[in-house]
Amino acid sequence: MSFANNLVELRKINNLSQEDLAEKIGVSRQTLSKYETGESLPDIEKCSMIANAFGVSLDDLISYEKSDSQNLGYVIPPKGKHIFGMVKVGDKGQIVIPAKARKIFDINPGDNLIVLGDEGQGIALIKEKGLLSLINRAKEMI
Repeated sequence: MSFANNLVELRKINNLSQEDLAEKIGVSRQTLSKYETGESLPDIEKCSMIANAFGVSLDDLISYEKSDSQNLGYVIPPKGKHIFGMVKVGDKGQIVIPAKARKIFDINPGDNLIVLGDEGQGIALIKEKGLLSLINRAKEMI
């Protein structure tokens, strides 16, 4: 059961005891222990409180399945942050953007992407339409 595993891993990574987390979400330590063993499941309100306590999405808390190629050592990524795995750079510098990333960011064949770079931070891709929209909003504010 991924919820129970995710709960245990998030609690341990955040250096919280069962008592600490139980207090944060308003349940007993025994109840939290039952959540972690899969003996019982919290209601949706408690699930939301747990997700908020760890800064992860409710969906990821409940159903995130880690795979070695995707998480690169992370348990569950924070809300809005993603690790899509590794891509290999081809001979001419081409990469294939993972399908999940294309879906989340609505990247379609024929879209123009702008490549940004910072020698200390790395490379970022942004959709041309998104950048142009941002520039136009900035101009309006001036």
